[in-house]
Amino acid sequence: MSGGGGLRTGEVAERAGVNIQTLRYYERRGLLSEPTRSNGGHRLYPPDTVALLGVIKAAQRLGFTLDEVADLLDAGRRRHPSPDLRQRAIAKISEIEARIADLEAIRSALYQVVEARCDSLTHCTCADCPVPFLTIASSEEESA
Repeated sequence: MSGGGGLRTGEVAERAGVNIQTLRYYERRGLLSEPTRSNGGHRLYPPDTVALLGVIKAAQRLGFTLDEVADLLDAGRRRHPSPDLRQRAIAKISEIEARIADLEAIRSALYQVVEARCDSLTHCTCADCPVPFLTIASSEEESA
């Protein structure tokens, strides 16, 4: 462990379960403050950096992009933080529900393809091909 001035890059990365490039990338993106330097020029991070990295990773697992995480962190660092997290969580839930609906529609279409025994996107030999764009492609070819 390093002296009382903070944690060195490798220590932070190891404790947080990220690689050093991720740590530096988060610095460049402004998610982490620029660390102080030791007399020897080593980066020294405050001990709470490990917890902050945990928060960033948790927010990413919840579906927030790094830009959204940066905005949320900025909002939380203000003297009078806004209730922004709640609104963003509600919006993220709506996004996720829309993605789930899209994935369910895709799954349903793929089941239809499997059941119809489709064998090609462009020259399918099944009797009643469920892939909707095949009709469009065929009519475009005929009109060309």
